[in-house]
Amino acid sequence: MFQTFDVTARPEQGPPRLAALRAELQRDALDGFLVPRADAHQGEYVADRDARLAWLTGFTGSAGFCAVLADAAGVFIDGRYRTQVKAQVADVYTPVPWPETGLADWLRARLGAGAKVGFDPWLHTLGQIRALRDGLTGCGITLVASDNLVDRIWADQPDPPMAPAKIHPLEFAGEAHGDKRARLARGLADAGQASALITLPDSLMWLLNLRGADIPRNPLAHGFALLQADGSVDLFMASAKLDGLSDHLGPDVRVQPPDALLPHLQHCAGPVRVDPGSVPQILADALGDRAVDGDDPCALPKACKTAAEIDGAAAAHLRDGAAVVECLAWLDAQPAGTVTETQVVTQLETCRRGDNALQDISFETIAGTGPNGAIMHYRVTEDSDSLLQDGHLLVLDSGGQYLDGTTDVTRTVPIGTVGDAERRAFTRVLQGMIAMSRLIWPRGLAGRDIEAIGRMPLWLAGQDFNHGLGHGVGAYLCVHEGPQRLSRVSHVPLEPGMILSNEPGYYREGAFGIRIENLIVVTPAPDLPDADPEREMLAWRTLTYVPIDRRLIVTDMLTEDERAWIDDYHAQVRARIGPLVRDDTRTWLDAATKPL
Repeated sequence: MFQTFDVTARPEQGPPRLAALRAELQRDALDGFLVPRADAHQGEYVADRDARLAWLTGFTGSAGFCAVLADAAGVFIDGRYRTQVKAQVADVYTPVPWPETGLADWLRARLGAGAKVGFDPWLHTLGQIRALRDGLTGCGITLVASDNLVDRIWADQPDPPMAPAKIHPLEFAGEAHGDKRARLARGLADAGQASALITLPDSLMWLLNLRGADIPRNPLAHGFALLQADGSVDLFMASAKLDGLSDHLGPDVRVQPPDALLPHLQHCAGPVRVDPGSVPQILADALGDRAVDGDDPCALPKACKTAAEIDGAAAAHLRDGAAVVECLAWLDAQPAGTVTETQVVTQLETCRRGDNALQDISFETIAGTGPNGAIMHYRVTEDSDSLLQDGHLLVLDSGGQYLDGTTDVTRTVPIGTVGDAERRAFTRVLQGMIAMSRLIWPRGLAGRDIEAIGRMPLWLAGQDFNHGLGHGVGAYLCVHEGPQRLSRVSHVPLEPGMILSNEPGYYREGAFGIRIENLIVVTPAPDLPDADPEREMLAWRTLTYVPIDRRLIVTDMLTEDERAWIDDYHAQVRARIGPLVRDDTRTWLDAATKPL
């Protein structure tokens, strides 16, 4: 099994660890210390060695941070985790709704002039520290770069990951890394910049057509790079990870050990482009006034997939869809009250493992039944494992990492007979998903401009959900990829080739959760008879083909167009997935995709 059900953190471990950290505060004459969920590379995902926030507090969400003071310890979490955090942290920690409550305001309310707050400059970005310093202006609170106090007290901290990297073949990448480097270098030269510092692991993997295994569920290798304006690269990565790759990398990629990075930055020529949102503060400090702000040069090109990457994603989704359908057919045959969440997760992974191209799951499978479904990023453990009982909804959110693509699909399934309130909410979520799937929009709009389309059916009923409508997805890379998002905070225009999720939901704490998710790719819109000839329009192409449970649809709530969309989608599921599943599963699939 890729997935385990171990309990990775317990609330009772929090108080003694917090006490030990406070002793280090006193030793260093600090009034506070910041503990982010980040590593030196500033990606979303961290290795076990870097899971400091989870180790200290017990909170295992994918975003958040802790601010530890002598008499307070706030765990800052966004709307996705406000139910989860209550179960994971001891009462010595106070959950803080973020970003509604800013860190600077929280510190101002608790510390006086002269207070010193420590931070590890490897684990905070230039942009984060700038914003925090601006927020603390005039109050006399000082930020102090420090070594990591959590590392001091973490006696059995794991070693850094050292998994070997491997070549990502051209047939899947669609562009040689020399061509990528040359293309991006022209942009640096045109801007008068000598180089660009790349810290994000997925940017590095994309740029050099590599994949790794330093991070669970994500094919990433840790390292840093300087992309030069002549197209060459200085790669700072442990040589043990690159055994046998010298021919692939070629002479224009110069490999150096990671500890050579800081000295190199202190003496390299400028200007050097740094992305304030991802460059660690310590690296920006090493560059000084030679650093110039700019976007990660890999981010947008990586997001706009090549034809080979889109074809690979489409193929991976068909095979993955067949595995999910096999699992759903199996689940439908199990009587209510006889199956647990862990059994569903195990069965789904077993179905996926029939594909030799599967390298890993793309994240820990979410299988939340009843109240657990209301925990948006629920991870089932041996302690939380629950029976699927009559009247429950099961939220099943999962994905695979295949050599040719990354998948992410969510379906909500009824267990036995569910209530009318659940079915009405499900139908509204479905209507939002359909509305986004059918959307055609003018090129130039960003996720923030169209995200509300997927919320409107819920809003009309006085309902909503506390996560974005969709995130970007990589090409055999991270299942969460920027800069593209369907979110009210996303300013990045959507471009052809971007893959995103479309996943509205609804969650009633202590009762049930609902989410429906397909992956979709931006494509030029079809010809429209009355379209303005000078206006370029975009649309979506669906990649995910898995039945949407008809038993939860209140058909009378749907418009004629919505019914037509569902029937057409299910006809495509039958046609595309039917030939890939077993005969008995095909019988189930035919029934599950009948016209409404």
